[in-house]
Amino acid sequence: MTLNARHINPPLKAILRTVLHIDDAAVSEIPMQGPLILATNHINWLDAPVGFSHLHPRPVTAFAKIETWDNFLLRTLFNAWDAIPITRGQVDFSAFKKAEEALAKGKIIAIAPEGTRSSTGKLNQGFPGIVYLALKTGTPILPFAFYGNENFTKNIRNYQRTKMNLRAGKPFRLVNPTTSLDRETRQQLTDAIMFEIACLLPEEYRGNYSTMDNSHRRHLEYIDLPGIGRV
Repeated sequence: MTLNARHINPPLKAILRTVLHIDDAAVSEIPMQGPLILATNHINWLDAPVGFSHLHPRPVTAFAKIETWDNFLLRTLFNAWDAIPITRGQVDFSAFKKAEEALAKGKIIAIAPEGTRSSTGKLNQGFPGIVYLALKTGTPILPFAFYGNENFTKNIRNYQRTKMNLRAGKPFRLVNPTTSLDRETRQQLTDAIMFEIACLLPEEYRGNYSTMDNSHRRHLEYIDLPGIGRV
């Protein structure tokens, strides 16, 4: 039998909630269908299992570093989640093509513009891959943030449950101010997305995006999304 998200997510969610106290009220603000890009921060290894299991049964996929498939257990999990392997450090056209196909099928794709874990919870600078995908496909973006799970290792050693918070922001589309997408514009649009993630986090987590004056919002067009609700 080939495992899929229906087999894995419900028991995984139950297991995670024995070691984590998860505030997941924000899940109700995420539509039941895509196409949608979920722009997230990336703290540690807990982001993926908590995200996939708590958004179930939404059709969610995500990029994951290609090295993930070298491990049998991780390969099994990420194949069940229909994740998209991506080669870091280069423009992976194959991965982005698969992402476009997933969006065309009405999926929700989670993307962490930081590209790697922060471990501390503080935001690092975002990379512009998410901008290419959003503008090329015209897909709306919904900012989504995790925090608290950076304390997991310390807490588990002390036999304590970790409080993990999930937060969702306002959906938007990017507004490209130029006819071309030069390097400066790409970074401005990426930073606009990252600032929206930062808005969902307590101040001590904002890192590179701790200084906000809302000027980034000139690059955003806020919208309403259908199909929102908890299951």
